Amino acid sequence: MSTQEATFMGGVHVPPSKSLTDKVAIERCPAPDMVYIPLSQHIGAPAKPVVAKGDEVKVGMMLAEADGFVSVPVHSSVSGKVSKIDAIVDASGYRRPAIFVDVEGDEWVETIDRTPDLVTLGQRPELTAEDIVNKVKAAGIVGMGGATFPCHVKLTPPKGTKAECVIINAVECEPYLTADHRLLLEKPDEILVGVDLIMKAVGVNKGYIGIENNKPDAIALLTEKAKAYSHIEIVPLQVKYPQGGEKQLIAAVTGCEVPAPPALPINVGAVVQNVGTVFAIYEAVMKNKPLFERVITVTGKEVQNPSNLLARIGTPMNQLIEECGGLPENTGKVIGGGPMMGKALVNTDVPIAKGSSGILIMNEKEAKRGEVQPCIRCAKCVGACPMGLEPYLLATVSAHGDFERVEKEDIMSCIECGSCQFTCPSNRPMLDYIRLGK
Repeated sequence: MSTQEATFMGGVHVPPSKSLTDKVAIERCPAPDMVYIPLSQHIGAPAKPVVAKGDEVKVGMMLAEADGFVSVPVHSSVSGKVSKIDAIVDASGYRRPAIFVDVEGDEWVETIDRTPDLVTLGQRPELTAEDIVNKVKAAGIVGMGGATFPCHVKLTPPKGTKAECVIINAVECEPYLTADHRLLLEKPDEILVGVDLIMKAVGVNKGYIGIENNKPDAIALLTEKAKAYSHIEIVPLQVKYPQGGEKQLIAAVTGCEVPAPPALPINVGAVVQNVGTVFAIYEAVMKNKPLFERVITVTGKEVQNPSNLLARIGTPMNQLIEECGGLPENTGKVIGGGPMMGKALVNTDVPIAKGSSGILIMNEKEAKRGEVQPCIRCAKCVGACPMGLEPYLLATVSAHGDFERVEKEDIMSCIECGSCQFTCPSNRPMLDYIRLGK
């Protein structure tokens, strides 16, 4: 397979929209006056608080411990005083428990290495696979591409399975978002060391970094840097959505198809991590820095100053929007994430979490859905589905409440990419009904 053809079956081509921020360097967003740090920022059991009202905290201090194997701790992104532990509406629209911290100064835990010096695996030969996994778990790292699966679980393959390669998802196929693109350009050395760490943790000697062809600058830079890493290959990929889906990426890079659930990528020998996660792993293992901040794209056609911001976890999204010029007057929707898989926010007080990748501000015209028409049996949704499903059928049966039927039709294989709804000429809300069915 030539690199120009590396892709998957199905998918859609969405209008280009990354030029708003793909040349905009990452800037640090100032810390807010108060942060709201959710206890549930990952798949699995919410973290359990270890602080109480009135406690003084520093940047990087643990606020809540992991409550089980599929769980991770939560750390403070600011210094100050815990004002309360209460519920707050998160990006999903549900009320979740969170730790409220009044910000005072910016005092960091002393063990965090804040120097810009690169630390390579060759400089830390004493690190074992177990050391790396333990540091990743202690740092509270989760999948930062949106799935928020606890990272240490992925780095600990179940008995009876064996990893054969590590695949880094640097595709960022969601329209508008450029946070991962900027990380590739600004932190390439750290990312390559992070890949080394992951490979050592899972015991493989082959790594791939998949990047879509719409990021030629990142492909060129990483290809040059990777010459010093003979075991890491940069794989340019065809520009097509959802190329960054885990199963689609594996198919494009290795040619292997991951079976239907409950099968996982490890069943075909692959361990997949998002590039933002890779950078967080580097910082955790080499710099003793927990995951308490991340890069997030704030963008939209009407936004005054679209940006890529390094924001503290728990920062209200309205502060990031203000940093970019404020909410435009003709705003129709504010989306947490990108336009394909993101969700409309109920308000802009929603805090940044570990899985937050973008804030998309859509104007009234863009935000308005087309009038729903009857299905014309064109089968465009079938051709677009990257999982080989029949979205029109799943949506119709879900709408009628026949959930036993949708289960038989393999609805759980749906990755909720929205390709079906995007391509539907009748504007049918297929993804809404499929989510209901799931």
